Parts: sequence; structure tokens; C-alpha cells
Amino acid sequence: MFGETTGGVRVLLRVEGLCVLIAALWAYSRFGMGWGIFALFFFAPDISFAGYLAGPRMGATTYNTAHSYIGAVTSLVLGLAFSSHVLLVAGILWSAHIGFDRALGYGLKYWDGFGFTHLGRIGRARRIPRDLAQS
Repeated sequence: MFGETTGGVRVLLRVEGLCVLIAALWAYSRFGMGWGIFALFFFAPDISFAGYLAGPRMGATTYNTAHSYIGAVTSLVLGLAFSSHVLLVAGILWSAHIGFDRALGYGLKYWDGFGFTHLGRIGRARRIPRDLAQS
């Protein structure tokens, strides 16, 4: 097993991602820099996909770094601590993106490949029989 989450816990984690997305959209409406900026930078964390050009381990590492709440929350805290509107907005956008991905079922990646996530298998990895995926 790849440590994937299943059943009600998986649904709960996806709903949690949706809640983060909604909260971030609300925060952006209050503190943002306009919806054009939002549209321009919303998918910026997906640049981390480029890590997969160096193989699945590097890809998972870069993807997980860009899709963990650690960086987003750090940006929010620093934005508040130093009264930096840019860092605050970056943290809000970053959180919105992560929440969006989690709501869609895109979880943090395992080194086995892009399709193996903590929220379950996605894409081609879904077609691999569970007993083969666990070996």
C-alpha cells in the first residue's frame, strides 16, 4: 500500500480542501489585488511539475514542496508580521490553489510516480490492481 487514504476519511480531506479554497477566496476578496492577478497566479504552484523531468523522486519532492500548506502558511504569517501585502496575498493565493487541488483529489505525491498520492491513486495509477500496487 502507498499510504493512500480511502473511504470517508478521503471524502473528509477533500471537503476540507474545499473549505480552505472557499476561505481563501473570501480572504482574497477582502485583501487581494484584483481578480486578474488571482487568475494570473492561481496555477503558479503547478510550475513544480517541472521536477518530474528529473524523475519521480525529484518530481514528488518539488510538487510536495509547492503543494504543502507549510509554505503558504509561512507566507501568510510573514505577510501579517511584516505588514507585507504581497506576502499576504501570495499566501492566500497559494492556500487557495492547494485547497482547490485537494478538493479535486490531488494529494501529496509518493516517489512511486505522479499518480500515487496520499488521497488515493489518480490517472493511470488508478488502473493498477490494488494487490500489485502494494507489492
